[in-house]
Amino acid sequence: MKVLLLYPEFPETFWSFKHALKFVHRKVSLPPLGLLTVAAMLPAAWSKRLVDVNIRRLQASDLAWAEVVFISAMIAQRDSARELIARAHAAGKTVVAGGPLFSAEQEQFPEVDHFVLNEAEVTLPRFLHDWEQGTPQRIYTSTEFPDLHQTPVPLWGLADLKRYASMSIQFSRGCPFDCEFCNITALFGHRPRMKSPAQIVAELEGLYQAGWHRQVFFVDDNFIGNKRYLKEELLPVLSAWRQAHPSITFFTEASINLADDAELMGAMVQAGFDTVFIGIETPDEAGLAECNKGQNQHRNLIADIKRIQNSGLQVQGGFIVGFDSDTASIFQRQIDFIQKSGIVTAMVGMLSAPPGTKLYARLKREGRLAGPSTGNNSDGTTNVVPRMGIEKLRAGYGRILQHIYAPGPYYKRVRTFLREYHPPKIPSNMSWRNCSAFLRSTFRLGIIGRERFQYWGLLVWTFFRCPRLLPLAVTLAIYGHHFRRTSASVHA
Repeated sequence: MKVLLLYPEFPETFWSFKHALKFVHRKVSLPPLGLLTVAAMLPAAWSKRLVDVNIRRLQASDLAWAEVVFISAMIAQRDSARELIARAHAAGKTVVAGGPLFSAEQEQFPEVDHFVLNEAEVTLPRFLHDWEQGTPQRIYTSTEFPDLHQTPVPLWGLADLKRYASMSIQFSRGCPFDCEFCNITALFGHRPRMKSPAQIVAELEGLYQAGWHRQVFFVDDNFIGNKRYLKEELLPVLSAWRQAHPSITFFTEASINLADDAELMGAMVQAGFDTVFIGIETPDEAGLAECNKGQNQHRNLIADIKRIQNSGLQVQGGFIVGFDSDTASIFQRQIDFIQKSGIVTAMVGMLSAPPGTKLYARLKREGRLAGPSTGNNSDGTTNVVPRMGIEKLRAGYGRILQHIYAPGPYYKRVRTFLREYHPPKIPSNMSWRNCSAFLRSTFRLGIIGRERFQYWGLLVWTFFRCPRLLPLAVTLAIYGHHFRRTSASVHA
């Protein structure tokens, strides 16, 4: 059996880093981890080919080679997925679909022959059994949250690793919290389920042997969902593994209560973590209560962020405007908070209601849904009818983006962060690609860019104040270029 695995194109988004990747000659931020894992679950005798259309176009020869097409997608990839499915269907291929997009909108894809939904560890074996028997059903679903100890190592050999900026692995699924706007618990449950340290080392070793010696993203829903397991099991093993692989660093997603555990932060840094994304959402207590973000309530969020930064972890943050409790003051309050926090990579989006969330169900009852979600929480759109009025929300949202990504405030925020950031060691990574990125940045940002004075000011300041952080300062300057280009299309 010849299986073509298709990964649809992502639109330009905050997290695509499209404009930043040009500086390092990379095409895409991350590989299609789900598809590569599914590929490892398919029979070993089957021939497999991956086409990530974020890297290259789907060719007619790819479809001619295939006997069956597997496609997986996020909601943001909806348009590209529809186009790819239409091409596969027109070529007479059997189409099998799975992933968040199809779990939420399967009725919108009548050309798909079979849906293998929810977690593949449960539903894919059932499909494969029926397929071998010649009696495959159209839809396979499950409410079971499987043990991850049998999840195989992804088939990294199918991916063109040199085209990606980072790699990704998954240690756990599930989150103990229950934010109203998030569909994670609906998809993966409240109880974090973990892989064994041996599995994680096997995945990392597979990447390393395939030639990957750089950054790896732990794509967990909440990496610190089981702190004890991290401290006693994973992090000691990860620290030991990195002694022989010091060029690899890690970043992940976690909740703000990470700031309460100095031991855990220290262990993460020791194991090689240097960045963590945290959903801050809003500095407004009423907004946090409204969305059931209890873990963020009644805290000094700025102080929490500073503690995490001081530990040696860069904080990337997610922010939301458009809660029912938001007033006109929220836009300036978000700007002030972001600037004071030193969160350089600050993703701000308008509140959106993905299918499967409690927010979606509530707004549907209230008659306040305005079509489907785009799945892109930074594109200046929302499927929520906001209390404050959509025009007021859009104007305030645009004002936030115009301010926080403008060269003056942005570079000032970089300095605020660098003052607080105290990593124990900055690994040397002077590859030709990084040197090329620096040279490109000096021309694009330091000579012809409107931020050229801020760019050179930051580099001089960093050289004298914290010279070992100079490569990071250049990286953040390049990020700022991407954020400005992306946000310009939102408030144009």
